Amino acid sequence: MKNGLADEDFGASLATPLAAAGLVKASKRFGGTIALSDASFDLLPGEVLALLGENGAGKSTCVKLLAGVYKPDEGAVTIGGQPVEHWSPLEAQRRGIAVMHQHPGLFGDLTVFENIFVGHMPRRSLARIDYERMREEARALLDVVGLQCLPEDPLKELRTSEQQLVEIARALSVNAKVLIMDEPTAALSQREVERLFAVVADLKARQVAMMFVGHRMEEIYRIADRIAVLRDGHLIGVKRAAELDRDQAVQMMIGRPLKAIYPQWNSRPGQEVLAVSGLSREGAFEDVSFTVRAGEILGLGGLVGSGRTEIARVLFGIDQPTAGRIEMAGKAVTFADPPAAMAAGIAYVSEDRLGQSLVMDFPILDNASLPVIEKATMAGLVMRRQELSLVEPHLNRLKLKFRSFDQPVKTLSGGNQQKVVLSKWLATRPRLLILDEPTQGIDVESKSEVHTMIAELAQQGLAIILISSELPELVSMCDRIVVLREGRMTGTFSRGEVDQEKVIRAATDAGGALASEVPQARREEAARRDEPEGTWLKALLRRREVGLVGAMAAVVLPVMFLNPRMVSPENLTAIAMDAALLMIVAVAQMLVLLTRNIDLSVASVIGLSAYGAASFMHAYPDSSVLLGVAAACAIGLACGALNGLVVTLGRVPAIVVTLGTLSVFRGLNSLWAGGRQISADQVPQAWLDMTSARIAGIPAVILIAFACLVAIGAILKHWPLGRELYAIGSNPDGAALIGIRRTALVLGAFMLAGLLAGFDGALWASRYATIDARVALGFELTVIASVVVGGVAIRGGAGTVLGVALGALTLLVIQNGLTLVRVDPLWLQGVYGLVILLAIGVDTVIGRRTQQGRRAR
Repeated sequence: MKNGLADEDFGASLATPLAAAGLVKASKRFGGTIALSDASFDLLPGEVLALLGENGAGKSTCVKLLAGVYKPDEGAVTIGGQPVEHWSPLEAQRRGIAVMHQHPGLFGDLTVFENIFVGHMPRRSLARIDYERMREEARALLDVVGLQCLPEDPLKELRTSEQQLVEIARALSVNAKVLIMDEPTAALSQREVERLFAVVADLKARQVAMMFVGHRMEEIYRIADRIAVLRDGHLIGVKRAAELDRDQAVQMMIGRPLKAIYPQWNSRPGQEVLAVSGLSREGAFEDVSFTVRAGEILGLGGLVGSGRTEIARVLFGIDQPTAGRIEMAGKAVTFADPPAAMAAGIAYVSEDRLGQSLVMDFPILDNASLPVIEKATMAGLVMRRQELSLVEPHLNRLKLKFRSFDQPVKTLSGGNQQKVVLSKWLATRPRLLILDEPTQGIDVESKSEVHTMIAELAQQGLAIILISSELPELVSMCDRIVVLREGRMTGTFSRGEVDQEKVIRAATDAGGALASEVPQARREEAARRDEPEGTWLKALLRRREVGLVGAMAAVVLPVMFLNPRMVSPENLTAIAMDAALLMIVAVAQMLVLLTRNIDLSVASVIGLSAYGAASFMHAYPDSSVLLGVAAACAIGLACGALNGLVVTLGRVPAIVVTLGTLSVFRGLNSLWAGGRQISADQVPQAWLDMTSARIAGIPAVILIAFACLVAIGAILKHWPLGRELYAIGSNPDGAALIGIRRTALVLGAFMLAGLLAGFDGALWASRYATIDARVALGFELTVIASVVVGGVAIRGGAGTVLGVALGALTLLVIQNGLTLVRVDPLWLQGVYGLVILLAIGVDTVIGRRTQQGRRAR
């Protein structure tokens, strides 16, 4: 034995190099389920070990053990032949292990270069982020992986395949000794796969040890030096690729010979179900025409971005065509939305099962019955027996592996998730089924089952459109294939005349090469660089901050006409001082929202801290003003820590926690005050002067607020901890995968927010002088409205300090304007609610346009 492996399994000898990493008798359990049992293998420098197995065989568990996401219950992870302790994603990175996870742990709200380096950002003096170096190194890495985009581009504007290339660039950025690739090619085009394999060849020459997890056998046998096979959590064996043929590998995976991945059947097309003529969608595809008959499988081939998915979206009513005609059974139809397409008998299985096809936290039954839930509803109640009868036959036909129908779908393997998606749409009993990459990321046996099901459905008379990037799948499964290139039809082939080379030629207009995507990408890049200079003005006008300035002007100008006091120095100063207090606590709320949480107790913390500070100064009038401020900050910090600890360690949703502490803190304040007030004549004058004093003619409270905003803005922009807060909100699970200390940062955000709210309470007590238990009552709505209007996303991960400051100022200008024109103050809360709805509506529209622009690329 050597590192837990039998020599004959992989031809070990005295010359075998020391393993860079590996597992030794590693086991991992989740409750009563054994995910991995007694697995041992090595990753050797300059070699690629391919890890094969069905979905649920334990491959992802092995990946996460080596990546530090999991710790083995038994056995060990080894580095350099030695077992390691205190294993974590951060420690794995320090030991030179880079991981490309199956579902990229990327952050859509950050730029491309920030995604590449988040978690290990290069630093300058005072631990600040070195943006210049990041951009330079990101450009070099993007060239290596062949991604034609700017480092400054927001990641969310890239296609899925482009984001996968960013994941590859990030793995390369750590100069790793070990590279683990978990399904890296699932979303890549053939050209991008070729580029990845060129990178792998270069890494092999540099003696990097690699592990490749995949389902495409042709890729496995092309890239692997050794193959390890898992089945049901057990390592069946490790062999050299040259010594293990494909049939043997499949038999090791499933425990028996697989008759055929692609079934044989006799196609008998019937009546025409769908006819498309001259169909176009501007920027996506043009002049597409084809027909599909009952019992026929029509394939749509082409490179990623050639227009295949865009056609499917138009046929399903998600997008609208700009020209052309669609007929169903000889009658012209138009689909304004997906329900209209479903009513006509069309079902669409999206290529993005995680983002568009499944609700990951919902149970299997809820997901499988979503399109037909009304058929199982009586008097507004879902009848479980009817619900089961609608979906159970389809789940059984697909041989779904699951514990119970109430099991969350996110706990299933990728292949079983895809089976739930397929059964969901089969329950609608469609006439036309559109399958977009139906076998992407699923294992060999599951592929065989899906292919058999597709063939059976065709034999039963269902018309099927099959979109696939796998040429063997298209050639073997389809009666006819329509090939697209850059949105145009370039070839139509029938089953008897087609082969893979013909499809490649039609898709690329090149003799078997797939390099034509490169000129296209370069043209897109050149077009972007050559945009007219005026486009910077359009980009500026789209910024939330400019819109807020415009909104304030829209309020000020008419109110100024009705009441000139609006722009008087006294009124403007009062607005600025009130805004200063609101801005401090709004930026505190921003810190919490960035992490995908919320703090509804903020106004209660302000009130409790304000009363605490005023009480201290009343009891100890000779004390320094700073001690009163410190008392308020300590109260706020304690409240923030309590909220953060319950949220992070107790794993209770923040909205529940802070809704409770809102009442608790307000109740404590009422008990403390006991109905008493602390007025201006009960505190020292120095306490009142803290905010009313002027420096260079500017009230001190405004300068204090400005300093707070600048400090928080600098932390969020120029220090790694700030960018990691954005990453947590953008993708919490992705942040955990790369070793970002999510629990500590979320707790820190709550504590800092509490500290700022406490500080704001001290300023409040100084500014308004008379303090009682009702201070800041109901103020939380104003705070949240300021943050949302300022552009901070409720879902986390997005927002700026400048936007929050302008959002706070906008609300106070609206309030002041309504007061000056004598609008009933009772209307104010309603106005704030409308402003929040308007801001969220604007964000939704902008988000949809961004997604449409990404698809058009």
